[in-house]
Amino acid sequence: MTIQIIQSQPSSDGAGVKIQRVHGFRDNGLDPFLMLDEIYSDNPDDYGSGFPAHPHRGIETLTYIRHGGFEHQDHLGNKGGVESGEAQWMSAGRGIIHSEMPLQKDGLMHGFQLWLNLPASLKMKDPDWKDVGREQLPWQPLDNAEVKVIGGEITLDGQPFTGPLQQLPGSATVADLCLQAGADIGIENSAGRTLLLYLYEGELSLNGKAIATRQMAKITQPEALQITSANGAGALLLSGVPLQEPVAHYGPFVMNTQAEIDQAIRDYQQGTLTN
Repeated sequence: MTIQIIQSQPSSDGAGVKIQRVHGFRDNGLDPFLMLDEIYSDNPDDYGSGFPAHPHRGIETLTYIRHGGFEHQDHLGNKGGVESGEAQWMSAGRGIIHSEMPLQKDGLMHGFQLWLNLPASLKMKDPDWKDVGREQLPWQPLDNAEVKVIGGEITLDGQPFTGPLQQLPGSATVADLCLQAGADIGIENSAGRTLLLYLYEGELSLNGKAIATRQMAKITQPEALQITSANGAGALLLSGVPLQEPVAHYGPFVMNTQAEIDQAIRDYQQGTLTN
């Protein structure tokens, strides 16, 4: 087993929203995941401009809000907000144009958006969207810890936990894990699955290897894996089966070839992206 540490990088997106970003576009090293963005700020200047209307093709997004809230609107007429403890799933398919704007003008905003790659066979499917309310996302207890599974399933300390989103690309699992002081949790992850852990709060160790806040750990050839925290921590757990397909990326479009990217750009410019 190897544990690779990936440092998130400060960046901005949308109309100037400040974020921390981890992406795997260059080598597809996070497959089936493409990118993880974190917003964490109590300064409305950092998030207030939001993400005005913009297009996507070829991906799915999963937005999870820990504090604050965002509202989604798209060209299909869908409109819905997600607030603290809630999530939103969107499949761009062949094309969607949407906006994501903050529901607050001050206070703490803390959330994540994960990009998942659609397999080639599904990149041109119909777009879709769903809000997942907090009643569907309960915290579930462990010894000195609790877990919230948003999608897929995961086994911690021998207990299986399941989330409401069960058809994410790569049979992906997305979970929020909150560790109390002295927590010691075992993770089971099947061979062949990508396993990622992004630490958003506190400190923890993976099999004795220290992980710092805003770092991502990529675990390959996982065997027995123990997560421990002396003083408490919060982390996103991501697991999925790699699609092992070529990735061509340009801005909001992710396809398999440059020709498909060029077509997506033409479609958007000509107003036919969503046809």
